[in-house]
Amino acid sequence: MMKTDWTTGATAARRDAYYAASLSKFVPFREPLVFKKGQMQYLWDVEGRKYTDLLGMNLCISVGHSHPRVVAAAMEQAQELTHCTTMFYHPVPAHFAEELAATMPKGPKGDIEWVVHFTNSGSEAIDLAMTMARTYTGNLDLLSLRTAYHGPTAAAQSITGIAGWRHPGMPGNVAFVAEPNQYRGIFGSGTQPYLDEIERTIQTATTGRIAGMFIEPVQGYGGIVEMPPGYLSGAAERVRAAGGLYIADEVQSGFGRTGDHMWGFEADDAIPDIVVMAKGIGNGFPLGAVVARKQVAAPMAEKFMFHTYGANPTCCAAGRAVLQVIAEDKLQQNAKDVGGALLERLRDLQQKHPAIGDVRGRGLMQAIEIVSDRKTKAPDKAATATIFEACRDAGLILSKSGPHQSVLRMVPPMCLSMEDVGPIADGLDAAFASLTR
Repeated sequence: MMKTDWTTGATAARRDAYYAASLSKFVPFREPLVFKKGQMQYLWDVEGRKYTDLLGMNLCISVGHSHPRVVAAAMEQAQELTHCTTMFYHPVPAHFAEELAATMPKGPKGDIEWVVHFTNSGSEAIDLAMTMARTYTGNLDLLSLRTAYHGPTAAAQSITGIAGWRHPGMPGNVAFVAEPNQYRGIFGSGTQPYLDEIERTIQTATTGRIAGMFIEPVQGYGGIVEMPPGYLSGAAERVRAAGGLYIADEVQSGFGRTGDHMWGFEADDAIPDIVVMAKGIGNGFPLGAVVARKQVAAPMAEKFMFHTYGANPTCCAAGRAVLQVIAEDKLQQNAKDVGGALLERLRDLQQKHPAIGDVRGRGLMQAIEIVSDRKTKAPDKAATATIFEACRDAGLILSKSGPHQSVLRMVPPMCLSMEDVGPIADGLDAAFASLTR
């Protein structure tokens, strides 16, 4: 076995030499940061320094780094049978599909049936949801929100509304509507103007008949933008009236992260036709899923469709363990309680530091938006970068997000504890204080 070289410089050199250009030129910190160990909500770098992971490694770590029950479940399955193609049957993906479907609402009459298709990643799940919506409805046009992020594949990029995430050559038949951002949305606060915009967009930028609309109940990379009350239900009504499906992207907001519900869409009285999930589904194991109403998925059987590693038994074993841990450790409630306490501390910091234009979030999806002027709400990318670096010095790992890279996004593992809230707030306080030094 080749020995791992943990030397920071050597690791960075290998990354720069062998990673694709889009990766090797992305250096999030002033110096390379190389992690060696993770345990629950904490990380350690090669120098042995401890960090609190407020990023959850881009939300992939839902129940904790190297969670013993998840690791044990995956190891046990890998030792018996690591992979089984979907040409054959295996009980682990079948049981996991049943358990995921059981988390979905059954509707007022209790008659909604759900089916599950596993994918390798969230981006593939988005692609499949697009295909499923177009196949079922017979329509091509899709709606998406500005500042939405749905993935890096060509199809997923086509419904992503942030220029920095889009590359040339994406497929078309996508129209964008203004996101109902209650802090800096183009129509101000409120819900109705943004619902009216959906109708206008259908009438002017589509054929009038659409395949569906993708919505993140809480936008992730867009800067933790929560959909206001009534928006999801209102959007679903307008989309369905135009022949389309309401598709909830729960890749970041799902699995109890918002605290109040298992799924972000449950905050509003609207049940999706398709739900896309990934990231936290496997707690770091590569896995995604599309959960759809049975009648919506049925037409897909007319053509061949599978994802090579999508129903991988080892990853699905990890996914089953994730669901068990969320329930047994009451992590949804923990996300609500700890997230609420953290949000209170963030609001205290907002009163203290003029650079904080807005704080927002639900459960353990939280954000600090940084501005150069509170009145104009001008985003301050440079100050955000400075604070981002200072957070690293304070032992906090988080991310810059939003269309202007002016939002500090905090989406930690859901095992974050009340004991962590104080040190996090103190670290953020010191980071913002660095602006005036």
